[in-house]
Amino acid sequence: MQYMPVTQSMFLFAENRDQPMHVGGLQLFVPREGQTAEELAEEVHRRFLGADEVQRLFLKRPASPASIAGYTAWQHDDEIDFDYHVRRIILPRPGEIKDLLRYVSLNHGALLDRSRPMWEVHLIEGLADGRLAMYTKIHHSLADGVTALRILQRTLSTDPDDRSGTAFWDQELLNRRPARAAAPEKSLFRKFTGAIGDTLSMIDEVAGLVPAAAKVAVAGISDSDFVAPLQAAPKTPLNVPIGSARRFAAQDWPTERLRAVARKHGATFNDILLAMCSGALRRYLLDQDALPDRSMTTMLPVSLHSDGDGDGNAVTAVIVRLATDVEDPTSRLRQIRASSSSAKHVVRGLHGVQSLALGAANVWPLAFAPVPGFVDLTPRGFNLIVSSVPGPEEPLYWNGARLDGLYPVSIAMDGQAMNITVTTVGGKANFGVIGARTQLPKLQRILDHLEAALVELERIDPIDD
Repeated sequence: MQYMPVTQSMFLFAENRDQPMHVGGLQLFVPREGQTAEELAEEVHRRFLGADEVQRLFLKRPASPASIAGYTAWQHDDEIDFDYHVRRIILPRPGEIKDLLRYVSLNHGALLDRSRPMWEVHLIEGLADGRLAMYTKIHHSLADGVTALRILQRTLSTDPDDRSGTAFWDQELLNRRPARAAAPEKSLFRKFTGAIGDTLSMIDEVAGLVPAAAKVAVAGISDSDFVAPLQAAPKTPLNVPIGSARRFAAQDWPTERLRAVARKHGATFNDILLAMCSGALRRYLLDQDALPDRSMTTMLPVSLHSDGDGDGNAVTAVIVRLATDVEDPTSRLRQIRASSSSAKHVVRGLHGVQSLALGAANVWPLAFAPVPGFVDLTPRGFNLIVSSVPGPEEPLYWNGARLDGLYPVSIAMDGQAMNITVTTVGGKANFGVIGARTQLPKLQRILDHLEAALVELERIDPIDD
């Protein structure tokens, strides 16, 4: 068995029937010239089932018994039941996008089986526009959003003539990585001194928690734009207990359109994403007469992955003010930009354990959400999670079939009834909005509101600092 670190086990502890803790993705592929969606589905299915040498990540499951040892250790299955994990689906006619989103909505609320490796692939045929859809989900204890995008990207190519496409769990994908030069063998003395150095480095980082906490506290007092941990967010319809039913909405916008707005206002790409979300949330909650008087806040996951590191979870979190209480879009964007910049400034001064500690302080309400009464009786640390996962800008292909959309399907939970995640791939900003079906009626309208917010940012005069 393999030890399970708390950064992974916390997603298993937090999971219950009404709160599945898996992340997913909806991919759309345009078949290559002369190929139908049915033929592409057959090719994908055949290649996937033929990839029977499986990476260890996709063999992992919680140790038995899952209700006890499953929170502390991993086991690895010897083989995969592909008939269970890989499924072929045909949408009912007429095969509209709303039918596809309905299928994803219904399936994303279903728990993954802990007695098996916790991932599934759904190949979905029957779209009237001739594309093939693929819905995937994997437990968050196995991978975060950045890792999930990395895993998918390994199966794709920038060359439309490449025919080496395979399943994303195929061990051959890891074997294709360029070999690194072997490090010279260390002497026993160097190994010993290296271990001492690593230990001292960790001690130094832990010792740095106190001054790091002081820095965060000072920023919370002296910088009005910085949202420090433990500050209560306003109560909204997003911050209530939820059931297991989900509704998923997805749409994409050209990344160049968003970048043009960012250049116009001297803002970052992520500032514009947040401003779109802020404007959309204002309109959505105004429709329900539920917009709070104080600004809503969002938790932003910040990836700690570096080039060449392994798969898994490596993330901290900051909180940013969305200025939803500000009617004027120019002032709203200015405040969002200032709050985001302040959060980044604080994080840049932290390292390793310190960054993780700040993230833990910011996300602490999530850990207690499953406790009965906690969501109703305690204040929220933030109103929703907005994530941005950057990917490659060039077009991507699987065996010549072009990736035409990659929409993240994230997690809604008690106290966090809506989650917005964006991936930027192939010149598109792909928005995936997941929400609690009962608590957030007419969730799909958020897509129209996102477009309206972007148009608003395009029309206002450039921000004058």
